[in-house]
Amino acid sequence: MDSKQLKHLLAQVQAGHLSVDEAAEQLKNLPFEPVNGYANLDHHRVLRTGLPEVIYAEGKSPEQVLEIFRRLAAQSPRVLATRVSREMYDLIRTDLPEGVAYSAVPRLLYLDRDPGCPRQDGVEVLSAGTADIPVAEEAAISAELMGNGVQRVFDVGVAGLHRLLHHLPALQKARVIIAVAGMEGALPSVVAGLVSCPVIAVPTSVGYGASFQGLAALLAMLNSCAGGIAVVNIDNGFGAACLATKINRLKDATDAPEHN
Repeated sequence: MDSKQLKHLLAQVQAGHLSVDEAAEQLKNLPFEPVNGYANLDHHRVLRTGLPEVIYAEGKSPEQVLEIFRRLAAQSPRVLATRVSREMYDLIRTDLPEGVAYSAVPRLLYLDRDPGCPRQDGVEVLSAGTADIPVAEEAAISAELMGNGVQRVFDVGVAGLHRLLHHLPALQKARVIIAVAGMEGALPSVVAGLVSCPVIAVPTSVGYGASFQGLAALLAMLNSCAGGIAVVNIDNGFGAACLATKINRLKDATDAPEHN
């Protein structure tokens, strides 16, 4: 339940269309709901932070993911689970709520009951190489589910800068850019030197031995000489989407006209 739904619920009580007991029934799982001793679902998170709880499926059993997904779907129009393997999806797909989609490349399982809702444009997601697309798609789909309009630009790494510069006019209009790169992780530094908006750098575990499963890219991004870069953890496209969403919303608020 987000703030809009809560206000609608309270307005119904105020208007006499809903009894106090009926409203209390809908609110009884706030702020959290225990699930069989292995989880406490934070339904209140979206009211506190603007972003709902998301399921990290890796390390959980298929049965746990399924039950948590069902419980969240009963309370929210959108549900997201990350790191869902194809094998896990095949085991639980027939028992999932209607309308659930699975994207195999980023390993995302999600439900969106209101796909036509207005989205806030301004997020660009770049991948340095084709091998970085799984992480970039995790960022892009997650950001879309969080209410952002997302533009994707893939395979524009520093091995051929002309590919990136071809998209420069669009990048310079972005409110926030997520730049996903493995190998030496140079793409975010180049992008940050060309645009005025914040750049979120996402290192990936793509690369040969000396990349150390993304550590080289992570350190390169942390040591960038270009200003305006924030760095998330290795392969953490979801984390980048969360930060991009908050930046995009903040920019929207600062652009709003002042009221005297």
